[in-house]
This record gives sequence, structure tokens and C-alpha cells, in this order.
Amino acid sequence: MSISIKKEDAVQIIAGADKGKTGEVVAVVKGEKGDKVVVKGSGLTTDKHFVKPRNAQQRGGIIEKERAIDISNVMIICPTCGKPTKIGVSVSEGENGKKVKTRICKKCGESLDKRKSVRATKKKASKTATKKSAAKKSAKDDSEK
Repeated sequence: MSISIKKEDAVQIIAGADKGKTGEVVAVVKGEKGDKVVVKGSGLTTDKHFVKPRNAQQRGGIIEKERAIDISNVMIICPTCGKPTKIGVSVSEGENGKKVKTRICKKCGESLDKRKSVRATKKKASKTATKKSAAKKSAKDDSEK
């Protein structure tokens, strides 16, 4: 079975001590007993353990780190509707005629992978904005001369 929750997804915990809390997936860990996700968020419980200093310069002490949660105890939050949802898969034809799988929200039908494309469009928009502002500055300098 493929893992449907990926790194940087927003998730809500649906079972356990932190039920109802939300956070961001830091890592997805595959294991023999099942898959787990490491969730980072405010108010989530952490594992505390003592670390012994290895040399004179290193400090020892109690270290807190995020706890790994079973993947069945979290639900992804749709970036469009903002609700925890099940994940569906839509298969479409790609550029080269290959089949492309896309994760979709079962409630609203929007793509859950849209966020990554939004980042790419923001980068493109910022590049074009800097080019336009540079062009305006050069045009303004030419008009002043």
C-alpha cells in the first residue's frame, strides 16, 4: 500500500492523547510494524529523554523531540476547504501520455497537491515582478536623461 500522507502536509490527529490537535508532517517513517509520521505543532506532546555528553564541550540534559504517530491516527487537512478529509486518487493523462496520479479531497474534490504548484507560481510571479520593476527603473532613468 502506498503512503498517501506526505512531508509538509497539514494533518489533524484523530486518536490518542493529542486528539483534535493539528500540525505539519515533518517526516514519514516506514517500518515493519506499520508506517508512522512525525508531526510538528504547538501543544503536541513530545518525547523527553536524557542525553549524556560525549565530550567536555558538549552539554548533556533532557532533550525534547517530536513523537512519531501511527499513520492511521492522522487525517490530512484539505488546503481548499480547511477540513480533515479522506484522500482520493484521480488518474489523468500526463504530458508524455503517461498516467499521472493526483491526490484529491473526498469532500470538495480539489487537488491536495495544489499547494506545491502554488509555490511554483509564486516563484514565477516574483521573478516576473522583479523583471518588470527593473524594466520600469531603466525606463524611468532613460526618461530623466
